[in-house]
Amino acid sequence: MRPFTAVAALCGLLFSSSLVCAGSSTSSRVALPADFKPQQVFKNVNMVRNTNLEKAYVRETVNVVVENVDRQPQSDYYILFPSDDFGKVGGLEVRDKKASEKGRFAVEALEVESPSDYQYFVVHFPEPLAPSSQITLGISYFLLNSVTPRPATIGQSDKQYLTYSFSAYTPSAYQTVTQKTKVKFPSTNVPDYTTTSGLKSGSDPERQGTSYTYGPYDTAKVAPGTTYPITVRYEFTKPVIAASLVERDLEVSHWGGNLATEERYWLRNNGSMLSNQFSRVEWTLTNYQQLPSSAVRELKYPLRPGSVDPYFIDDIGNVSTSRYRPGKPPKREGSLELRPRFPIFGGWNYSFRIGWNDELSTFLRKAATGAESYVLKVPFIEGFKLPEGAQYEKVVVRVILPEGARNVRYQILEGSSSNGLPSSSQIESHISKHKTYMDTLGRTVLTLTVENLSDEARDSQIVVTYDYSFWDSLRKPLTITAGMFTVFVTAWVIGNLDVSIKKR
Repeated sequence: MRPFTAVAALCGLLFSSSLVCAGSSTSSRVALPADFKPQQVFKNVNMVRNTNLEKAYVRETVNVVVENVDRQPQSDYYILFPSDDFGKVGGLEVRDKKASEKGRFAVEALEVESPSDYQYFVVHFPEPLAPSSQITLGISYFLLNSVTPRPATIGQSDKQYLTYSFSAYTPSAYQTVTQKTKVKFPSTNVPDYTTTSGLKSGSDPERQGTSYTYGPYDTAKVAPGTTYPITVRYEFTKPVIAASLVERDLEVSHWGGNLATEERYWLRNNGSMLSNQFSRVEWTLTNYQQLPSSAVRELKYPLRPGSVDPYFIDDIGNVSTSRYRPGKPPKREGSLELRPRFPIFGGWNYSFRIGWNDELSTFLRKAATGAESYVLKVPFIEGFKLPEGAQYEKVVVRVILPEGARNVRYQILEGSSSNGLPSSSQIESHISKHKTYMDTLGRTVLTLTVENLSDEARDSQIVVTYDYSFWDSLRKPLTITAGMFTVFVTAWVIGNLDVSIKKR
């Protein structure tokens, strides 16, 4: 082979472009006119709403028996939300209550042009519902940033109270015959709550321990969209943890057999702010007596068995006030206990990043379809595991694949229960390049962006499939070899140059 041909072949291997076969998608909302109202083709025979306030965000589950009252089969069911709450909805999932193992229904976000008091999601049934037939829907979702501290400022050791406002009538686009709402509080300390009059006979709400029940109401003659305001105020002496942004990087290294994970948090406490200046002495006494507090003391982060090399870094640098308890494969998970440099009280912010390494063989397998195809199964997000929960306004997950990976595809695993993620139509995805040391083309990066998540998404799994050939794996060592060869040749050429001054 001629030298020129050999060099050309080497350059073609190192610098040829790879075809990325993955469709980019963006979550878009269908625009509707301001006077849009769904056709009354359904009737809610019975509706039960369960509102859970045990965490720092609102978790709601609505079980509704839906009947088709039209003469034609219908497959689109509209879910109504007030415009103020529409942007706070996360993890919306709809299933057949009697056949949840069949998976979730397709849900699409709609947007009514302003001014409008309501916005809609549309649920697409897998099969049209026949006339006079019924189906029981299980609708679950959570509302971020929906609770408000009252009073807004408290003493450092005072109890914290939150308020939540809702309607005794569950918002619905269709006529509802009977309905009721069950509210679950974190404790029995509920000093203020709205009592209704004229909606039902007897006391309303009915109290039983930490549960309050509004209804049942006979609403057959109540127009859809009618509201009856309810406000509850309850004790919640725990931090109200929220993150405006979470960035998660998963870097795959075939040569090193390593999966490097890093998560970056922009955290804040949405609880009551301090009415006076912070007292270190009072805080030390509170910790010594182990009294409840509305401040963030520490963050517990479970890690999978086999995770190693954890680190905890904030804007200043490495934070040594953390403790790592390694797990024991294959079952006992590790625990990373993060203690910030200072307690995070209401209105305070704290940004940091954590990371660790895992054996790649735990998450990566070769696909059965071919020797050059790989399947990567990783958690979509891990996050904290706290009794008070955590809410994430925006999450960006980047899966950084080896250089030369192509035909990238992904799938969110579904089970018989909720995984805390919205439908795939509300998850943005795109493919890009990320260049690091000694890269020529740059590594293939799959980026997934989703808004309004909670700690319930810890159980979610993502499967990424991609093609990666043997020649692609040789790109980096050949690049290093070619670079070193170039350096030596250049040094040899320079060393053989005659730069001495001679007589003519």
